[in-house]
Amino acid sequence: MVIPAYNEEKLLGACIDSIRAAFAEAGGAGEYELLVCDNNSSDKTAEIAASRGVKAVFEPLNQIAGARNRGAAAASGDWLLFLDADSSLAAGTLRAALKLMRGGAAAGGGSLIAFSPAPPLWGRFMAGAWNLISRSFSLAAGSFVFCRADAFRAVGGFNSQVYAAEELYLSLALKRWGRARGLGFSIITSAPHFSSSRKFYIYGLPELFKLCANFIFSPRGSLKSAARLPIFYDGRR
Repeated sequence: MVIPAYNEEKLLGACIDSIRAAFAEAGGAGEYELLVCDNNSSDKTAEIAASRGVKAVFEPLNQIAGARNRGAAAASGDWLLFLDADSSLAAGTLRAALKLMRGGAAAGGGSLIAFSPAPPLWGRFMAGAWNLISRSFSLAAGSFVFCRADAFRAVGGFNSQVYAAEELYLSLALKRWGRARGLGFSIITSAPHFSSSRKFYIYGLPELFKLCANFIFSPRGSLKSAARLPIFYDGRR
C-alpha cells in the first residue's frame, strides 16, 4: 500500500491508523506492506510516518505521479493499492478490493468516493458527477486505486508527463492491458472510499471553477504545469 504525501502532517497519522484498523476489522486480510512517499515535504510528514513505524521513501520532485511511482518502486507485493494521505480506509472498501484481487479476474480497479465531513452543496454535486463518470467509464479516483504489480510495471506506472489526472491515464492503460488478457477493471460501488473534503472549503467555488475552466480551454497545458494546478501543489492545508 502506497501513500503519497506532501505536507500532510495534519492528516497522515489518521490515514495510517485507518488502514491498520481496516485490516484488523476485515479479518483474514493477510499480510500487507505500508509505504509513505514523502514528496519533498517541508513539515513533519516524514516524522509522522516514522512515529507510526511506517517506512518512508523520498521523492524530491513535487509531482503526484512521481511520488506514487517512487512508492511503487519500493513496494514488494503482487498487488499495489494507492491511497491519498487525506483519505480514511474503511473495512468494507478493503474487503471489496481484496475480493477482486483474490478473484483472479481483475487487473485493477478503484472505488466510488465519499467526502468527510460533508462538503458544501455544490461540492456534493461535483462529487456526485465524478462518481457517475467513474462508474460509467470505469475510471479510478486517485485517492483509491489498486492494480496488479506486474500490470502496473507493464504499462509504465503513472504518467510522469502530467501533474494531475495521472490516475485516469493509468485506468485507461490498465483497462487495455487487462482486456488483452481477459481481465477487468472494476469500480467498487458497495462501499465508497472516504476522502477529506478540505479542498472544497480551502479553495472555494471560484478557485475550483477557475481550475476547471483552465482545464477545459487548455487541457494539455494545464496538466503539464504544476503552477496551473495550485489545488494540488501550492501546499495549502
